[in-house]
Amino acid sequence: MDLAAPVVPLDAAFFADPYALYARLRVEEPVARAVTPVGMPVWLVTRYDDVREALTDPRLAKDAEGFARVLESKPLPPGSRVAFTQELNRHMLSTDPPDHTRLRKLVSRAFTVRAIAALRPRIEAIAGRLADRMAAGPAEVDLLDAFAFPLPMGVICELLGVPDAERTSFRRWSNTMLASDGAVDERTAAGMAMAVYLTDLVAQKRAHPADDVLSAIVAASEDADRLSADETVSMAFLLLVAGHETTVNLIGNGVLALLRRPDRLAELRADPDLVPAAVEELLRFDGPVNLATFRHTTAPVEVGGTTIPAGEVVLVSLASANRDPEHYARPDEVDLHREAGHLAFGHGIHHCLGAPLARLEGEVAFRTLLDRFPDLALAVDPAELTWRQSILMRGLTRLPVRLR
Repeated sequence: MDLAAPVVPLDAAFFADPYALYARLRVEEPVARAVTPVGMPVWLVTRYDDVREALTDPRLAKDAEGFARVLESKPLPPGSRVAFTQELNRHMLSTDPPDHTRLRKLVSRAFTVRAIAALRPRIEAIAGRLADRMAAGPAEVDLLDAFAFPLPMGVICELLGVPDAERTSFRRWSNTMLASDGAVDERTAAGMAMAVYLTDLVAQKRAHPADDVLSAIVAASEDADRLSADETVSMAFLLLVAGHETTVNLIGNGVLALLRRPDRLAELRADPDLVPAAVEELLRFDGPVNLATFRHTTAPVEVGGTTIPAGEVVLVSLASANRDPEHYARPDEVDLHREAGHLAFGHGIHHCLGAPLARLEGEVAFRTLLDRFPDLALAVDPAELTWRQSILMRGLTRLPVRLR
């Protein structure tokens, strides 16, 4: 890597379309120095092989305490540090083995392929109810508000035992916390509000357990080592946020990709058996997660011929890896018959535990929309669409569509 090369800004243009930047970096500077909107210096990994390797390298750690120490050593601008509370930082994405292994084992049985498959009738019922509501309403809707958000949020809240009344609050808190352009105090306040609510909800589940996953997490123990209070709240936070964010963006990004490619949409309508393959291809083409969650180097690490020093923050681009022409033929095209896999759910020990749920929700969502709305179309010029200002997530702010 050329140390004299300019630092890459992850700015508004990057949020709107990261793929042009990624195409250049994969050729010119596959492991690049970059800076986030709050001024955090990071290293950005963009090639498929390097991304896959980085996701499994134990020297690229994820523990929250180590990450905090690294940030303290960086000259970040005043007021740029988000003070997430301890209650939200003790989940699987912020730990390494052995804690990560213990935490993942305690919740993994709720997210096996068999356990998720048993949810299909309920997911189909929720999707059908939302489609009924849309069919009976205005001809134009924001598909995110009307369908893409309430479907996965309804599923994960039922799974965890979260009351209906709090679902709108969770969306607001989640969007605020994941934003990269908002005021730091707003993001901190959203995190604190979510922590307070979840702490109270966990206490309720401990006092009055029900037949839901959160009650099981509260009661979970391994070798008599019960989850700590912070770990329990953190796991609830992770499952709620990750349990809906991924699918919201999968549906939104996927529907947009299909509506902008009428030939692919017609192909899918003509052969609904292609839906599972379409979900995989849409996850690859414009997936819900742009960059994997932050990692930090515990020792010097060579990635793609570049040595990243110890004590550095590293961002690994799943989105760039999934468009790497060294791994995919015609990577910028949607091919419903593509057989190559993808890294949309990550790789290695931190591979998304909820991947089977997201896949099933995506399949049900696309089948429902194809079946119920044969005239589905964009209601605005694609140039008018805007993207969330989030480093990690890749998702639209809204998706206006015509239903009929």
